[in-house]
Amino acid sequence: MSPRKGGGSSRQAVLSSLRRQILGLDLEPGAALSEKDLADQLGVSRTPVRESLLLLSEEDLVQVYPKLGTFVSRIDTARVADAQFLCEAVELGALDDTPSEPDPEIVAALRENLEQQRSVALDREEFLKLDADFHGKLLSLSGHGTACAALTSAKAYLDRARRKGFQDSGRLISQHAALLDAVLSGTVETARGLLRQHLRTVLEDVERAFRRSPEYFTPESSTAQLTDGRSVSTGP
Repeated sequence: MSPRKGGGSSRQAVLSSLRRQILGLDLEPGAALSEKDLADQLGVSRTPVRESLLLLSEEDLVQVYPKLGTFVSRIDTARVADAQFLCEAVELGALDDTPSEPDPEIVAALRENLEQQRSVALDREEFLKLDADFHGKLLSLSGHGTACAALTSAKAYLDRARRKGFQDSGRLISQHAALLDAVLSGTVETARGLLRQHLRTVLEDVERAFRRSPEYFTPESSTAQLTDGRSVSTGP
């Protein structure tokens, strides 16, 4: 949707555009944000930009410092660990409610999602969208599809942190396939172990991102905050 709209639709379009640029690292952590430059870029007045930046600050994606300026928030590894913990708790809990005869339409959609993940033409952003959709459909399979909305902010924070270190979609696809097989076969404990391992793989991407671009992270951040109390083997 173009930001060149009137009233509330303009504000929503600007918010969506800025949020997408921040999450996709087009606007990098720590970058200064100019209301005028952003308004010129999006072809709108400064008012919807200012309102959008305030809303993004409530998501902790933007920080506003009086008399200093507005900046894209740097990534806090402690918050990343908390976001991962929340996703893990919700998704593991939902597995227990998966019915013995899952909805065939949702099962078919999950299988189709897996086939799309295996496309050699997929880029990182397309894969991450499919990844999020796969996990959302798993929640729907257990009857907890509405929980996706509660996880939106946490998943956004995780994906922003992992993008710089994202490396191996093939490994994640194999984990998705094994997880779906375990869920559909009714082996809940196996599924729980596979899901826990899979969700913690995200932290490996974040650790790589921290090593590659420490300037993206807050001064207080450390990889110890990601692995405290967890067993995470970090790739190269």
